[in-house]
Amino acid sequence: MNTSVVVVGIKLKHLRKNKGVSQEQVAKYLEVSQAAYARMEKGKSHSWATHIEKICEFFEITPVELVKNETTTTETINAINDLGNAEMVNQLSKKLMEQYEERIKELKENIIALKVSLKKYEK
Repeated sequence: MNTSVVVVGIKLKHLRKNKGVSQEQVAKYLEVSQAAYARMEKGKSHSWATHIEKICEFFEITPVELVKNETTTTETINAINDLGNAEMVNQLSKKLMEQYEERIKELKENIIALKVSLKKYEK
């Protein structure tokens, strides 16, 4: 997880709200999808770097103002923690899915074995 991406995302969100515009409006100006812009604001994408000139033009700021990490705010800390928690949930979900898939495989093998046993008794 890149902290600077999260910081820029938080700044983008504040700038947008202060300007009173929607994510759709900013996305349209940047010529990206609303979902792509939302990922920038959530700190899940660094594609803002590709659009830095247009972003700065839209919000009337300099690139330094956008990327400068003045202070670590509570919101920044919470956003970083949320991303960390999301990654942890993803990893746990993946592990759980692997366990379920393994259990399903075992159950299917048991069903096959039971069917074979049943056929032996039917004869």
